[in-house]
Amino acid sequence: MSLFTYKAMNEGGRVVHGQLDAINLVDLEMRLKRMELDFINGNEVRQGGFFRGGKIPKPELINFCFHMEQLTRAGVPILEGLTDLRDSIYHPRFREVITSMIEAIEGGRTLSQSMDEHPKVFDKVFSSLIRAGEDTGNLPAVLKSLTESLKWEDELASHTKKLFMYPAFVGTIVLGVTFFLMVYLVPQMAGFIKNMGQDMPTQTRVLLATSAFVKQFWYLFLLVPAAVTIGIKLAVEANPAFRYRFDEFKLALPVLGPILRKIILSRFASVFAMMYASGIAIIDAIRATEDVVGNTVIEGGLKHAGQLIAEGQNVTVAFQNINLFPPLVIRMLKVGENTGALDSALLNVAYFYNRDVKESIEKVQAMIEPAMTLILGTILGWVMLSVLGPIYDVITKLKI
Repeated sequence: MSLFTYKAMNEGGRVVHGQLDAINLVDLEMRLKRMELDFINGNEVRQGGFFRGGKIPKPELINFCFHMEQLTRAGVPILEGLTDLRDSIYHPRFREVITSMIEAIEGGRTLSQSMDEHPKVFDKVFSSLIRAGEDTGNLPAVLKSLTESLKWEDELASHTKKLFMYPAFVGTIVLGVTFFLMVYLVPQMAGFIKNMGQDMPTQTRVLLATSAFVKQFWYLFLLVPAAVTIGIKLAVEANPAFRYRFDEFKLALPVLGPILRKIILSRFASVFAMMYASGIAIIDAIRATEDVVGNTVIEGGLKHAGQLIAEGQNVTVAFQNINLFPPLVIRMLKVGENTGALDSALLNVAYFYNRDVKESIEKVQAMIEPAMTLILGTILGWVMLSVLGPIYDVITKLKI
């Protein structure tokens, strides 16, 4: 099956464009007809990887799970529920994915098998949970859990963005003001200071030298960070050893490292609890969640925990041996395992980390504003002292 770009017309006479998986142009026309679109023309996309890389927004997946949970709970057949969803979704790529799922189910596949054909939309954890819901006959409960989990992930992503966006915004302002001072204001004052014929103090000479360097090599301050960022990204993708060291470095950062670790472990605990509660075996659940954490250091620890559990150790001892969780969390897991409520204990772990992440982000944001103000005040004070100092000396001598 290939990816085709198409041009079609809807019932209102409006021309629409998009991409859709199909065997050939005839198959493409039939698929578009099921979407109530009249085929005009289409072409196969040979560089299909580029077009397939687009991600479905999280709110679309949340709405998908919520509506499917409501429909299946009401006894509506899955095929009819997907058809209703397809007709109500406006996101073009997601609509095409659901259309493909409908055709796969009509061809004899299950819902989870149709999701397996779209791994970039429905990851391994998602499809595994749906498969577990199908096997146990508890699909509505699984869909409800997925809805809550996706909402939580969306909220967590929002908090993570706040952690980085605010410092980036304030830092950009500080850098902009600094560039303005060094490139425009200080050179305007430099000629006046030099013409006074005074011996310039050390801080004034340092300021003028810094201003001259920034004015002459300003492009380096744009190119070097961009080159470093691209270089790190390429090295991370090409070299597993470098990626491991880089992930280790991120976790070791003074303030952001502990917060990042809590975010990762919170995501792991939430997904692991959901899979365990759905009836998926512990070892399979750990293997499925290894891809969720997004950090090779913690991923390696989870692999080791899975090996220990496979060798006969219980969950609490295995997690204790990998040294990822603090003693309080280990104690919560031990209580949950002893009482037979490990999924509840894992959800408590996720709640514990989620609350801790929110509090940590709020503390960091509260610290950033005065820190940036102090940095900007220090720069302005240095410039004012270096510029006004020689002028004040001249005025003092004139009075004498």
